[in-house]
Amino acid sequence: MWHGRTPTAKADEYYVYLKQAGIDKIEAIDGNLGAQILRRTDGNTTEFTVISYWVSRDAIKKFAGDDIEKTHPLPKDPQYLLELEPKVKHFDVLYDGRK
Repeated sequence: MWHGRTPTAKADEYYVYLKQAGIDKIEAIDGNLGAQILRRTDGNTTEFTVISYWVSRDAIKKFAGDDIEKTHPLPKDPQYLLELEPKVKHFDVLYDGRK
């Protein structure tokens, strides 16, 4: 799980960039089971949360390298994001009730 904040005025543009430069590449990696982009706007700030699903932590390493907690910012992230998070979070899915 990754989180970033951008000025609301740049949010639509950043979404397109995030999808094309980040999510499309992640979803093409063997072992990726898909991803979600969540968006929340609060006044002048818009938050994005990306959740990606993987068959294993070894599959994540194909994208992230050995340190799967280290964030890999996209090249243009500094132009959009208010800060760059140094770490991502990983969770094990214990239950998925989606139908």
